[in-house]
Amino acid sequence: MTLAPDTIKSRPDFKAGIGLATLLPIVIFQQTVSALCFPVAKYGLATFEPFTFAFYRFVISALVLVGIARFREHGRAIERRDWWKIIGLGFIIIPINQTFYLWGQSLTGAGHAAVLFATTPVWVFILAVIYLKERLLWRRIIGSAIALIGALMLVSAGAIRIGTEYLAGDIIVMISVLAWSSYIVFGKPLAEKYGAIRVTAYALASGTIMYAPFGLYRAIAFDYAGTNLTGWLSVLYLALGISVFSYTLYYWLLKQISAVRLAVFSNIQPVIATVVAFFVLGEIPGVAFYIGAAVVLTGVIITEV
Repeated sequence: MTLAPDTIKSRPDFKAGIGLATLLPIVIFQQTVSALCFPVAKYGLATFEPFTFAFYRFVISALVLVGIARFREHGRAIERRDWWKIIGLGFIIIPINQTFYLWGQSLTGAGHAAVLFATTPVWVFILAVIYLKERLLWRRIIGSAIALIGALMLVSAGAIRIGTEYLAGDIIVMISVLAWSSYIVFGKPLAEKYGAIRVTAYALASGTIMYAPFGLYRAIAFDYAGTNLTGWLSVLYLALGISVFSYTLYYWLLKQISAVRLAVFSNIQPVIATVVAFFVLGEIPGVAFYIGAAVVLTGVIITEV
């Protein structure tokens, strides 16, 4: 595998007529919606046990997305071989990504999952170069590395505790990270071929069906006495805001921009989350935030210029 100089244009980064200046506000908006997932989920998980929470989230999102997909006109039918790929995406995103994430979080130290998920652009980078044949450029390697360092600075301050007792949980969360990275890369060609809404809808629907027996059991056994409106609103936000809107918009963006360039933007999520916490919760960021944010933005700029 060789590194291509920046002057070689073997593969377009953007769809004809759509540039980064046009897409940048959409990318930042999508990342903002996604960044809100973590604080909003905290409210829901304070009243729901994780697997019941996940069951309602994905049932609601799958029903909404399939309903939208069924009532939209589409230019081409999905080929039989691609149905199996979409079902595979469903298995990756829900039983593997979501279940392993919740399971791993319960077995590892606070903050470990956030740090591990900050490595997502690295895995997307590797998979995109191998599977999608995206260009391997020095500035992207350097920019992605700098952005990763900044993201790790932001999310790891005081959050990492070293010990073998966290090893199993960290490994399980890392499987979840690899699943999410695979979902991004393997789903890109399908989204380009059939559209973001259809691919997201049928992937989530198939994954929800696989998860349903276990999730339904947990939902029936769960004691709802402690639930409240805030908890249900949290479920709705993750179902509609994240699974329906953010997942679909991400696949739409993947149709316009390379997976590598888009993935590096996920490192700005800790920056967004901290800014939101300042305005909503009054949490004042420390010096480490400003340093980490500057490093993240430097890496993003190097990658995107």
